[in-house]
Amino acid sequence: MIALLLIAADPVTATIARMTIEEKAAQLQSSAPADPKIGLPAYDWWSEGLHGIARNGHATVFPQAIGMAATWDQDLVHRIGEVVSTEARARFNAQPVGADRRIYEGLTIWSPNINIFRDPRWGRGQETYGEDPYLTGKLGVAFITGIEGPDPAHPRAIATPKHFAVHSGPEAGRDGFDVDPSPQDLEATYLPAFRMAVTEGHAASLMCAYNSIGGVPACANKGLLVDRLRRDWGFRGFTVSDCDAVGNVFQFHHYRLDAAGAAAASLRGGTDLNCGTTYAALPQAVARGLVTTAEVDAALGRAFAARRALGIAFGGDNPWARIPPIEVATPAHHAIALEAARKSIVLLQNRGDRLPLAAGTRIAVVGADADDLGVLQGNYHGTAVAPVTPLEGIRQRFGAAHVRYAQGSVLADGAPVVVPETALRAEGAPGLIAQYFADGDFTAKPILSRRERRIDVDHNRAAPAPGLGVRWGVRWQGTVVPPGPGSYRLVLDAPACWKDCTTHDAARLWLGGKQRAAGTFNKGRLEIPWESDGRPSSFRLELDHRSEDEGLRLLWLPPAELLIKEAVAAARASDVVVAVVGLSPDLEGEALSLSVPGFVGGDRTDIALPPAQARLLDALRATNKPLVVVLTSGSAVSIDPAAADAVLAAWYPGESGGTAIADTLAGANNPSGRLPVTFYARTADLPAFIDYGMKERTYRYFTGRPLWPFGHGLSFTHYSYSVPAPAVTVAAGQPAMVEVAVTNAGSRAGEEVAQAYLVPPAPTGAPGLTTPVLQRQLVGFRRVALAPGATGQVRFTLDPRSLSLVEHDGTRAVVPGAYRLFVGGGQPGDAPGAWIDLRITGSRTELAK
Repeated sequence: MIALLLIAADPVTATIARMTIEEKAAQLQSSAPADPKIGLPAYDWWSEGLHGIARNGHATVFPQAIGMAATWDQDLVHRIGEVVSTEARARFNAQPVGADRRIYEGLTIWSPNINIFRDPRWGRGQETYGEDPYLTGKLGVAFITGIEGPDPAHPRAIATPKHFAVHSGPEAGRDGFDVDPSPQDLEATYLPAFRMAVTEGHAASLMCAYNSIGGVPACANKGLLVDRLRRDWGFRGFTVSDCDAVGNVFQFHHYRLDAAGAAAASLRGGTDLNCGTTYAALPQAVARGLVTTAEVDAALGRAFAARRALGIAFGGDNPWARIPPIEVATPAHHAIALEAARKSIVLLQNRGDRLPLAAGTRIAVVGADADDLGVLQGNYHGTAVAPVTPLEGIRQRFGAAHVRYAQGSVLADGAPVVVPETALRAEGAPGLIAQYFADGDFTAKPILSRRERRIDVDHNRAAPAPGLGVRWGVRWQGTVVPPGPGSYRLVLDAPACWKDCTTHDAARLWLGGKQRAAGTFNKGRLEIPWESDGRPSSFRLELDHRSEDEGLRLLWLPPAELLIKEAVAAARASDVVVAVVGLSPDLEGEALSLSVPGFVGGDRTDIALPPAQARLLDALRATNKPLVVVLTSGSAVSIDPAAADAVLAAWYPGESGGTAIADTLAGANNPSGRLPVTFYARTADLPAFIDYGMKERTYRYFTGRPLWPFGHGLSFTHYSYSVPAPAVTVAAGQPAMVEVAVTNAGSRAGEEVAQAYLVPPAPTGAPGLTTPVLQRQLVGFRRVALAPGATGQVRFTLDPRSLSLVEHDGTRAVVPGAYRLFVGGGQPGDAPGAWIDLRITGSRTELAK
């Protein structure tokens, strides 16, 4: 376990002894103030690094976590973690070690999210590693060890697996939601990944969740945070609440009556650090005898020990302080982002070997997700230096002369999308002329003029051009060219800063020579209705950037039939259609202020492709042109397989997503991603969203027929499996060693993901209304790269925990009996593989919690 709490604690102990209870309480809040008396600069504990350093300027933007999971590549995820913490250090080291640190500028990174993606309707499922506890745990360990580095006493940064525990929506009501999982579901599904993060990943920090469990808020749950986490698993790090979760203890859960009671219950329940301000009531709690000074000191000691180990306080030294500030968004880091994007792509179907496409193919690229920055970045993201959208990637790979583009539809009825380049024109070419001004002075000479294809910019703590400071302005000019007459709605969307937003950006818009909008983005959006006669209208937009608002997008809601007409025309003039459809972070995410058909509050109410896009696919299919669908989303989307010849799942693929998609379409990348979630056929296949019982959830317990199963993924080559020993016997409590030979039986080089599934001898769940019955469980996986005709040996060592079963009362045990082990390119019945008979002998062996 990380040694930061075992380091000689004299400086920390001596410092705490000099502090008042008010000073201690201030340091136990996430925005810890400077304290000159003890020599501490201000430090905000809140930093994000889910798939790249987030909200703190330019960074390498990797595929969203669900895309990282689709790689099934532990080494790659570990290297991503290394890049994330290296870039965090580089940013941190750009200032003196004693400088005050604002939100998102620290080295305590609140990632990874290792909650189980139990239901595809959850909007934050995109942040997770999927639905399986074993896959989630292994990838979580890889990311954590990448973040923290090889020396536990001197972490490069500190990882914070979250949200402990049993947390996966709905977003609406999350502040006071109570979950009552069965002992079996708790042990078999909701806790294993966290156990692995602590016992194998040696995470130095952990975040508790918003919800309560069995009536006890997770952040005040001693049984969870003290008994299970510290006593059973040996955790020695510090814990932090999700933001405002301690306040929720009295405001939403009503578990205590006031802030002092909530602060005491949370600290005594095992939460050291409060993201929020409720721990300001700790002095009152001590005075009322609700918590002792010694308990406060213990929590503060763990938090201070972390700062010392990081080398940022109390005389601590850390070798990572030598990472130079230039180690951000480097070519080497970009190469890893491209590798991750390529490996994350899952080929779901390829009828008639439609893919790959030949050079010279005339391609119609269609879909609102084809040219949208947000679709690359997902949520909790940094600002990519040179992002490549699918449209840009396809143009670069196949040649712009061979590519036609049409937006085709909005993502969902009532949800605006980015105004495409086809509707913007300046000086005879697509796009607008952008002029940038220092200090927001539009009367001065611009320091930069350039053409921009659309207004879809992310400038979160990242100036869009050299020479621009904190405040700057930009003027876009040109013409809006609508696809036809009708009623339009233009939307200026400026995602607001996340915390302490006292000022906001301002904008002015002229359309057809008339000023149509002016004001600040206090609510994030300005909307402009527009009745168009179909003729081009002059356009000018000025943005005064004077705050930490995160960007600006020009969105619209145009007449649907006009967009489809454009798409059909593009399809008819092409050899093949590539439709980039799916979802976006505007529709699924954390606590969104959105309610349109199929979506509410960041969650989904229907897992099908939204009707607006389904109508588009129907129209494209009617042209009789070959149709390739690229699904961009953070969750499973149900579509009719008959609607397309080939289907790729590309997730939210990061800064290099467009390049990776184009490489795959062209065959330069042989797809090797595998699904980390089940793609269900319809919403009716799912239990109620609020039901946390695992019966009929995920591949382990679902008894229906999925659209595409967990672990599924095709290739441009094919593989075969053989086993030297088709039967293995092992004593209960001992590991089992198995080996398979994997052969690339095709004509292309590729990477196979060999997956091992244990099938129990009989249903482990007693028949009942709520008890899930285990069908099979993942117990191992390996990536293996093979040239055509080559054979590789894949070995698995299955430890007793992997061979164990969880009983109705939550007891985990290795049970003797006749098991079967399938090793293949997916689940049994979905992919080639080989069976091994596995007999466990001896006596039933219970395992530790």
